[in-house]
Amino acid sequence: MKLLIVEDEIKTGEYLKQGLSEAGFIVDLCHNGLDGYHLAMTEPYELIILDVMLPDVDGWRILTSLRDAGKKSPVLFLTARDSIDDRVKGLELGADDYLVKPFVFAELLARVRTLLRRGVNPTNEPTLKIADLELDLARHRATRHGQRIHLTAKEFALLELLVRRQGEVLPRSLIASQVWDMNFDSDTNVIDVAIRRLRAKIDDPFEPKLIHTVRGMGYMIDAPDGTS
Repeated sequence: MKLLIVEDEIKTGEYLKQGLSEAGFIVDLCHNGLDGYHLAMTEPYELIILDVMLPDVDGWRILTSLRDAGKKSPVLFLTARDSIDDRVKGLELGADDYLVKPFVFAELLARVRTLLRRGVNPTNEPTLKIADLELDLARHRATRHGQRIHLTAKEFALLELLVRRQGEVLPRSLIASQVWDMNFDSDTNVIDVAIRRLRAKIDDPFEPKLIHTVRGMGYMIDAPDGTS
């Protein structure tokens, strides 16, 4: 998942970017409000971490402009402004959470994951599809070539992540954080085992094969040209 951090304190910004990247996220970082606003308007982000006190345009104005423009990406304010009035203002302007500096990274990461699980900006599509594989999101059902495929909750979550990001190579760290809500441990093979079981259900009995291993990088789902 792709996140945007708008933070003018260089050390804080780099600390956040490193920590969130290690947790499996793709992270863009900018140090002023105008650049942050431009990125938020032009790039698709699953979450924006936004400071209030920025050197050019403050976070209040950025959030207001984003919401006025119809941008619904969840916004987490991360700021030293700690009064109750400031917290209320941020939430009333359309922020989804508000965390005061100084902060503990573990709490910030937990809040980020909670907002992402909450699905503040869910897709309007009732189904996802690639080739002849179709996911019914409302009923958590998968079918391929018209045949029902029985999946566990984790298998469905893993398949949904792959299909939503079809054509992208997803590292194990990202899969671990998004599906299992954990940091990736290189000594565990839980992800490889889950992929193997998923292949047995959605790929082995069918053609073409959709799940691909990119050695040294991770996994992806993709269909041959003309079958998407």
